[in-house]
Amino acid sequence: MSQIKVNVISLGCSKNLIDAECLMRMLKDVGCEVVFEHPADEHFDTVIINTCGFIGDAKEESINTILEWAETKKEGLTDRLLVMGCLSERYRKELPAEIPDVDGWYGKTDWKAIAQDLMHRNPACARYDRVITTPRHHAYLKIAEGCNRFCAFCAIPLITGRFTSRPIEEIVSEVEMLVKRGVKEFNVIAQELTSYGIDIYGERCLGKLIDAIAAVEGVEWIRLHYAYPADFPEDVLDAMARNSNVCKYLDIALQHSSDTVLKNMHRHIDCKTTRELLEKIRAKVPGIHIRTTMMVGFPGETEEDFAELMDFVREQRFERMGAFAYCEEEGTAAEKLEDNVPEGTKSRRLEELMALQETISMEIQESKIGETFKVIIDREEDEFYVGRTEFDSPEVDPEVLVRKDKKLTPGDFYNVKITEALPFELIGEVTGD
Repeated sequence: MSQIKVNVISLGCSKNLIDAECLMRMLKDVGCEVVFEHPADEHFDTVIINTCGFIGDAKEESINTILEWAETKKEGLTDRLLVMGCLSERYRKELPAEIPDVDGWYGKTDWKAIAQDLMHRNPACARYDRVITTPRHHAYLKIAEGCNRFCAFCAIPLITGRFTSRPIEEIVSEVEMLVKRGVKEFNVIAQELTSYGIDIYGERCLGKLIDAIAAVEGVEWIRLHYAYPADFPEDVLDAMARNSNVCKYLDIALQHSSDTVLKNMHRHIDCKTTRELLEKIRAKVPGIHIRTTMMVGFPGETEEDFAELMDFVREQRFERMGAFAYCEEEGTAAEKLEDNVPEGTKSRRLEELMALQETISMEIQESKIGETFKVIIDREEDEFYVGRTEFDSPEVDPEVLVRKDKKLTPGDFYNVKITEALPFELIGEVTGD
């Protein structure tokens, strides 16, 4: 069969991106010419859209993207349109009737089926092998799929199913493979990191996994994303403290501080326990930067609950924090609750919370002036090289703008002294040789 040209479009989170990268590797393995997120300005035999179905805005973006590429079929620029990912996993029965221009609907991890259907050949590569679409020096590393937490507001378990860990040996093999390809920085991700291992080893093994990854020669940075506060395995903190290549960074979504709201959210933790955990994290890993996410406007959230959240954020002074307003998701436990916080109130609370956080973030940024940090350079722009410290995850955290006093190489590390601070950027210069 002659080679076909496939354009893969990936929407949503970094976990989705890894799925797209695995699919691309399988397509290459069966003989396809594969490109990533090319615009609709040339002819493609096949376009594959990897969708997100997490919240309303993400679903809307996915639907609009499908419709836009369906138009290219009518214009003769696309011969075949396939859809995979979270949206089609969740609504595979309903979507074909709604969008008949799509030629095939697939689930979240039906990569092998897509490759077989396109080329009538079985891919021979390992399931975790993939094409890296990020800058070659950093990659995301997914250690598990699914979630058992069933928070009242979240549809993820309905889409991805029960929590399923990958074996430590397989993950280490993937890391070794990626190091050989030039990857130095690994952003470890899962829907919920802290349950890692409990399903296959009978205990939480994230600390053991971190030790194993950190021991791989060539791994410079390991960063942890999407921990869960309830039942947090404290050996993770010990692993972070004893491995110098584990970044002092933890992404742990807390969602709220009001005991009433936390109970209604089915978060299985209260504010006192959360405070104790945060105190322990900062004590065991001095200098750690904590990234968290908060939600405003959950059903039943009162002004008193919101004031408590504001006080909690003032007290904790999170180095990194995002927030969003509650949006009802079908099939979740919260769907049965009355969405009784007006949209205007949600918007006001979100604005007030993020204004507070911006002030805190700016103060933390300014405290770094005069300090020197190890910085990895991501890219070169007209006036600056752009990099990140260990406290900055790609795409979501502040960047470091490095003056072009010296020739720097993207993917390499340099010591950078911070000279200026902006809300979302630091400015500095390379020190030493």
